Amino acid sequence: MRKVLLGLAFIATLMTSCKKETKDEVKEATEAVGDEMKETIDSAKVKADAAIDSTKVKAAETLEKGAEKMDEAAEKLKKSGEK
Repeated sequence: MRKVLLGLAFIATLMTSCKKETKDEVKEATEAVGDEMKETIDSAKVKADAAIDSTKVKAAETLEKGAEKMDEAAEKLKKSGEK
């Protein structure tokens, strides 16, 4: 991210002292960097959403197993209390 910001600052410096053709090339490069950043952010968001969904599923499974064990322990306790 730091490199991107430094690159954009460099591009801005170039734009103030260059010919029109160079300014157009710099503008295209800036747009390309912006598009690449958007794609990277979107990709990271998709990966984060997948990780969150996976974690939710694992947590639900763990809670279900814990609830089953609690039910089994309650049944054992109930049976031992009846004797």
